[in-house]
Amino acid sequence: MFDMPSSNRVWEKYLYDQGFRRTLLPDTCPDCYTVRDFCYDYPRGKYLLAIGTHVVAVENGDYFDTWDSGDEIPLFYWRKEN
Repeated sequence: MFDMPSSNRVWEKYLYDQGFRRTLLPDTCPDCYTVRDFCYDYPRGKYLLAIGTHVVAVENGDYFDTWDSGDEIPLFYWRKEN
């Protein structure tokens, strides 16, 4: 693709090729819907949440990150299709 591996178009194509599909989150309450809320609402499946310039992995209601990002606000998510 002639671009850096960390560029959005490269990793988004990789996720798409691996069976992930992107979904926007509603912005009716952007200051109150957190990563922790998302995990509660989606207790099953594999997801990647976009939170600004960072990505958080979620699997079966648990989030995985290098720091506690539970209070961060996700913008959209990628879901692994079966």
